Amino acid sequence: MDIIISNSSGVPIYEQIEEQIKSQIMTGVLVEGDALPSMRVLAKELKISIITTKRAYEDLEKDGFICSIIGKGSFVKGINGDIVRENMMFAIQELLEMAVDKAVLGKVSCDELQEMLSLLYQEKGK
Repeated sequence: MDIIISNSSGVPIYEQIEEQIKSQIMTGVLVEGDALPSMRVLAKELKISIITTKRAYEDLEKDGFICSIIGKGSFVKGINGDIVRENMMFAIQELLEMAVDKAVLGKVSCDELQEMLSLLYQEKGK
């Protein structure tokens, strides 16, 4: 499992860990039953506090991506497609809200914003 931490991204480290693990689960890099490194091992590998890895793992468990078994470790759960889609929709909505805020601030019309979105979507959808 590869996780890369950026100290300059402005995103808290625990969120970076969560997002990268979620991404690896959703893309099939990590599959149901795969063991994750222990919180202590991951903290040591990333040279961060164990409290940070603990928070990331707790959030991942709360969101239904992993399960932790005392004395055994943390494992990838079978993911529910509806939950994954709902999580993605929420993340997209947050990003779109930021884009709309910037568009309003910059006096970009809704039509212009929709055109940009359509072009970007077509470019990435190929």
